[in-house]
Amino acid sequence: MAISAAEVKKLREITGAGMMDCKKALQEAEGDMDKAVEILRKKGIAKAAKKADRVASEGAVTVEISDDFKCATISEINSETDFVAQNDNFKELVKKATRHIHVTSPEGVEDLLQTEIDGVKFEEFMKAQIAKIGENIVVRRFDRICLEGNGVVNGYLHMGGKIGVIVAATCDKPEVCDSIKELLKDIAMHIAAMNPKYLDESAVPQNVLEKEAEIARAQLAKEGKPENIIEKIIPGKIKKFIEENTLLGQKFVKDDKKSVKEVLEAAAKAAGGSAKIVEFVRYELGEGIEKKQDDFAAEVAAQMK
Repeated sequence: MAISAAEVKKLREITGAGMMDCKKALQEAEGDMDKAVEILRKKGIAKAAKKADRVASEGAVTVEISDDFKCATISEINSETDFVAQNDNFKELVKKATRHIHVTSPEGVEDLLQTEIDGVKFEEFMKAQIAKIGENIVVRRFDRICLEGNGVVNGYLHMGGKIGVIVAATCDKPEVCDSIKELLKDIAMHIAAMNPKYLDESAVPQNVLEKEAEIARAQLAKEGKPENIIEKIIPGKIKKFIEENTLLGQKFVKDDKKSVKEVLEAAAKAAGGSAKIVEFVRYELGEGIEKKQDDFAAEVAAQMK
């Protein structure tokens, strides 16, 4: 089947593999991007199975934390151009809209549009802002985490709103929650940097682990390893995958001698109790949004002729 230059470019961005390897993998996978990634990984050409979430859009990710550190809100609001995203009017709009979401706790974007702000429906408020700023602006998504009792939340913004994270933990004592507030901000920073896919081992779907084992077997077989040796190596490969892809298993960015779980446990123990991270949300500006293809696609096409 015919494979477009844009598809080759996308697979190349995901895997870091060469153009012709990407083209062949897409042809073998009949255009299925995920299957093409798997083919390249089995051949040892792709280094990691990352989703194509590096596609950028303009706007800002914003985080709002309540004064008592019990509720956290994260939002992504998009504009058409970076010029507008850097505009003070847009920045104020983003802060105001996120604070409104934080206070009103709508179920979703459609519900948000029906809430009232400044005496009008949010939908009408946004139309007025669009007219004022002169560019289309969209509240793309938002999430809230609120905990009752012995719970604490915090968050972190990276690169002026390109990446945002909120994270929540429960504790056995109020004083423990109070003592780990700032550590949670550091853990949110870790999440921004390391982008864990899952909270812990129990959150990793079984089919994901089975697929990783299948890919590892193919890689090891390609290296010439005997079957009996391969089966002994697989558990270690899966353990490493879990450590690298779960928040609690990852090495902490500020102390790579300890895992995030170990750092949290030590901090809670020092405060005379225990704590457990229960949830986190990470937004990267524009992830999953397709933009117009640039001239690079034409360059790839020319090289593939």
